[in-house]
Amino acid sequence: MRRVRFYEYGGPEVLRLEQAPTPEPGPGELLVRTEAIGVTLPSVRKVRGEGDRAPLPGVLGGEIAGHIVAVGPQATGFTVGDRVTSLTFTGSYADMVLAPTPMASRIPDDASCVQAVALVRSGHVALGALSTAKVTAAESILITGAASGVGHLAVQLAKIQGIKRVVAAVSSPDKADFLRGLGADEVVIYDSDHWGDPVDVVLDGVGGKLLTRAVEALRPGGRLIFFNSGGGTVPAFDLLSGSKTITGLTMARFASTQRALYDRHHEQLWQLHRTGQLRAVVHAEIPLSNAAAAHEIIEARANIGKVVLRP
Repeated sequence: MRRVRFYEYGGPEVLRLEQAPTPEPGPGELLVRTEAIGVTLPSVRKVRGEGDRAPLPGVLGGEIAGHIVAVGPQATGFTVGDRVTSLTFTGSYADMVLAPTPMASRIPDDASCVQAVALVRSGHVALGALSTAKVTAAESILITGAASGVGHLAVQLAKIQGIKRVVAAVSSPDKADFLRGLGADEVVIYDSDHWGDPVDVVLDGVGGKLLTRAVEALRPGGRLIFFNSGGGTVPAFDLLSGSKTITGLTMARFASTQRALYDRHHEQLWQLHRTGQLRAVVHAEIPLSNAAAAHEIIEARANIGKVVLRP
């Protein structure tokens, strides 16, 4: 099989396509022949060596979709031939991927693997963040990275939930029309002097230096849900003085500690997609052999929607 790894930290140019043995599924694992692979900002940052550096050679995790070719011991509920999507924590940039059954789910017959990759993981993050924030219809919300795979779904889901004011924060004004078309009431640009009136909730999918501005965008008593890999530092006094809070969100923990809610979110995502209320937009489909090009799009903040690799 083919896989993508990196042997040094750096930009997209360090990604290498290579041949490798096909893995064998272990207990609770599925072997999936991939048809679509999601590209995310955390993966781009991992290649750069940002945050906690993983040992080299590096492999990337993420969301995948395809059909099962082998089922490991204790991997109940699935059979060979099933089409599934799953969040995998390592080795997702490959023709054949090991997927843990707790994170796997079947793809409806009327949906494609590309649609599944664009919808499921990103939609779960968006719904998980909204749920964690306990945001109500009477409140206001600002979403950073609003044109990203997660962000553009979060904008739509916030409006579907009836939130009265949804503010989309993005890197450039050329994304504004797209986001207004998805329901955003306001669009703000990161380097603008003013982000408008303060909001009750911020969903932050960018982090880094932007985290300070995201906290500043909160009204007193506001809350920020932090689900990105970019890190960032906020002086504790800034939280104390404004009675503001920051809550971290990882989907692995959310799925394991709130499984019933996670499963309800899964059904909700497909139902909203099926009825046309929720659009999972795909920015580009790029061959696995050219994974560097996909990373270049993410690094340039050029994507509107999801970037997908096709093996």
